[in-house]
Amino acid sequence: MHGFGLTIEELDGSVRIALRGELDLAHAYTFDEELRRVEDARPECVVIDLRELTFMDSCGLARLLAARRRARKLGHRLVLVRGPAAVQRLFALSAVDEAFEIVNKPDAVTAASARPRA
Repeated sequence: MHGFGLTIEELDGSVRIALRGELDLAHAYTFDEELRRVEDARPECVVIDLRELTFMDSCGLARLLAARRRARKLGHRLVLVRGPAAVQRLFALSAVDEAFEIVNKPDAVTAASARPRA
């Protein structure tokens, strides 16, 4: 069994959560608990960095979709940093890739959030 880990980094008005390893049934709710703690602080933007994930199953995807619903309800921006091909394939096969704001690098979020939104 492979593990899962995450790192939380606070930036100017936003929080970056970097995921690594496998986001699957065994770890999806650990991720969800940590994400809810971050959301409780009401950041302007939550960035979930998927670049170091090696695997994600439907349970991990469901937690990301739940995070998207909560972001809309709470009024903060949710941005995903594109993961490896296997992770992105799950988004495409599930037809949810268009449901998320996805960037290639975390620094793209900072640049994008500096621009006024219409």
